Amino acid sequence: MLEIIIALMRSFFKVGLFGFGGGYAMISLLQRELERYGWLTMQEFVDIIAIAQMTPGAIAVNSGTFVGFKSTSSVLGAFFATLAVITPSFILVLLLAHYYKKIKDSDYINAVIRYIRPTVIGLIILAALSLVKTSIIDIQTFIISVSVLGIMIKTNINPITLIVLAGVSGALIY
Repeated sequence: MLEIIIALMRSFFKVGLFGFGGGYAMISLLQRELERYGWLTMQEFVDIIAIAQMTPGAIAVNSGTFVGFKSTSSVLGAFFATLAVITPSFILVLLLAHYYKKIKDSDYINAVIRYIRPTVIGLIILAALSLVKTSIIDIQTFIISVSVLGIMIKTNINPITLIVLAGVSGALIY
């Protein structure tokens, strides 16, 4: 079990360290790490992303907790995977808070951020396409996905309302 915990910590530390742009940008990196070790199937990965969206907290933190528990069958695995994914952000925020006044007007820092932004957009698109490939299993899920996308683009409906409506619809239909 110690080997699994070390592998979990290494993987989730990497996700936390290189997951610029938040949860959606982390999805593709998280997917690669989980596939590498075989901790989740692609269907389980899509399910955990959906569950992580419905529960409080970040996608990577919720995923780390779930994968850590599943792979070790213990709270210890969940604890160390979660700790590993939040540690890089904690350290970076401490460092940035300390040096913020010195670097906030730096042309170099602004250039780095300017080039990270489009990379984050690319990572989010890659994650979305990966989820689409796994989630669209029949014509019905395709129609629902396109309909929800259209509703989100055309209206200002609250995403929580859409999630609740989808859950109720699914319970009624199936």
